[in-house]
Amino acid sequence: MAEALDLSVPPALDELAREVLTLACDRDLKLATAESCTGGLLASLLTDIPGCSHAFERGFVVYTEAAKHQVLQVPKAMLEQHGAVSEAVALALAEGAIAQSEADIVAAVTGFTEAGPHPGEAAGLVHFASARRGRPARHRVEHFGDIGRGRVRQGALETALRMMREEIAR
Repeated sequence: MAEALDLSVPPALDELAREVLTLACDRDLKLATAESCTGGLLASLLTDIPGCSHAFERGFVVYTEAAKHQVLQVPKAMLEQHGAVSEAVALALAEGAIAQSEADIVAAVTGFTEAGPHPGEAAGLVHFASARRGRPARHRVEHFGDIGRGRVRQGALETALRMMREEIAR
């Protein structure tokens, strides 16, 4: 089995996803995701919980720079200037997902799950953004370190869910 695909979700992460979905349902809010390094895992987690997964509106998996530009209109100049893993791009992903969906709340994730071949690609560097329709997007950065793809992705899921929960509460 690939390291990045561990089918067991830690109970605390499952409970956090359930809490986010329940809060969204209680407030009649729709959720969406814009994911790069998590490859759709956040969307999967939000649709795996029976009873309230209808709060999930859609997910965008935009792994390449071309996909980020074509699907969520991240400007090419921004990608060239700041790189795909940056605060500017995370914010643009969140704003693009709000614009291209019917969602009220979006979480965006872009990062390096392991060290890359280019300088500056620090393993475990992940940028997040959350947005609520009609309000400015917010950014967060985490440095998970060189702990492996699966563990970085798990940390990213937890951070993104916490940010969604914060947006619901705003």
